[in-house]
Amino acid sequence: MWGIVPAAGRGSRIQPLAFSKELLPVGSRSDGDNERPVAVSEYIVERMLLAGVTKLCFVIGRGKSDVVEYFGQHVRGASVCYVVQEEPRGLCDALFRPLPFIHDDERVCFGLPDTIWFPENALRHVTEKPLDFLLFPVDRPELFDAVECDDAGNVLRMEVKARAARSRWIWGAFGLDGRTLRALYDLWCARERRDEYLGTLVNAYLEQGGTAHAVPAGEKYVDVGTLNGYREATHLLDRRRSAGALDL
Repeated sequence: MWGIVPAAGRGSRIQPLAFSKELLPVGSRSDGDNERPVAVSEYIVERMLLAGVTKLCFVIGRGKSDVVEYFGQHVRGASVCYVVQEEPRGLCDALFRPLPFIHDDERVCFGLPDTIWFPENALRHVTEKPLDFLLFPVDRPELFDAVECDDAGNVLRMEVKARAARSRWIWGAFGLDGRTLRALYDLWCARERRDEYLGTLVNAYLEQGGTAHAVPAGEKYVDVGTLNGYREATHLLDRRRSAGALDL
């Protein structure tokens, strides 16, 4: 199973930093007798590994050599490769960069490297259907892609950063097979690659008869890409540590 991590963004919302935003220290972990800071992108990597990912692909931009140096060739037995996105052209472009390496019958997980969410093993719930979205409840869905679905869990529509979003559930990660990834890519190309946000592409996919499933298995989701989000993530991890629920 592949895990795709888009890491080409500049992180303008939380600059200035002297390193890639994916390496922002958030929380800590124990390595034997030593405690060390945890780079924010380690959280999504850990969650992918728990879901069964054996091959990781970081989509990096120019000047992101520190991400390569940090993760190297292997992470806890999983092989790691890197694909270059020369310019940050949106999430859809990043999603399709590793497509030449992915077979139709392979499974793919996709998650954002500047987020922290719980439970840690929630990605295990999106490894079956052709396109499965892992949903999380949030207080401000207008900042994300909110997901409308029916009682059976079928996705009806994505509300992309809608001010009056009708759903408070957003997607935080998703799983799909290589065949569906290729179908989305073909549709993206047919739409002249103008979709920057995944939600608009998924809406077009649904309108053409495609199907997607929603899994509301998430409990807590924090976007660490802003200063407020960084503070919220730090407080969340501190509370979990105090409660004895240590991550990583």
